[in-house]
Amino acid sequence: MTLSLLLAAAFAGFIYGITPGPGVLAVLGIGADRGRGAATAFLVGHLVGDMLWNGLALVAIVGVTTIGSTVFDLLGVISGLYLGWLGWRAVTVRRGSEGTATAQIRRPMLHGLTFGLTNPKAYPVAVATLTALLSAKAGMLTWGMLPALVLASCLGGFAAYLILVALVGIPGVRRAYRRHEILVTRLSGVLFLGFALHALMQSAPGLLG
Repeated sequence: MTLSLLLAAAFAGFIYGITPGPGVLAVLGIGADRGRGAATAFLVGHLVGDMLWNGLALVAIVGVTTIGSTVFDLLGVISGLYLGWLGWRAVTVRRGSEGTATAQIRRPMLHGLTFGLTNPKAYPVAVATLTALLSAKAGMLTWGMLPALVLASCLGGFAAYLILVALVGIPGVRRAYRRHEILVTRLSGVLFLGFALHALMQSAPGLLG
């Protein structure tokens, strides 16, 4: 286990948690309505879902790696294409096509738990993000590393959520986000496109070879 591998997993968890999406919009809406406490409760529940999906994603990635590098390279190409598709959709988004902030939530922690466990995009995004950032170190992955990698990715997500909680309590943050929502979404799309390019550059040569 190397520090760079743990940092890559932690950074993947951070990107997974901080990138604007339905969860971030929900946090902004809940925080604006009920304050940081409710936003924190929502994210604590949501983190349980993140742990599940990141864990399953890492099980799939390590499992594919042990089968052979060709299968992992194929997963990397598929993940790169998927991230590219998400990025292109975000870059080309138009006003009115995205959701709005959630209505008032009475039980934010339970809502966050349900939200995190039932998000249909959570698993593929987790697989794609982790694959993109771990592809350069695929040969180092073993089953013995799995607990440490899951913990690192969850810590990265936790760090992202700390930033969100800090931001949601600042007056005007939600209003500013709404005003520039399209720009922020497009910038996050550029980020996804960068990860997609990285995944393809790491995986495609192996398949071509």
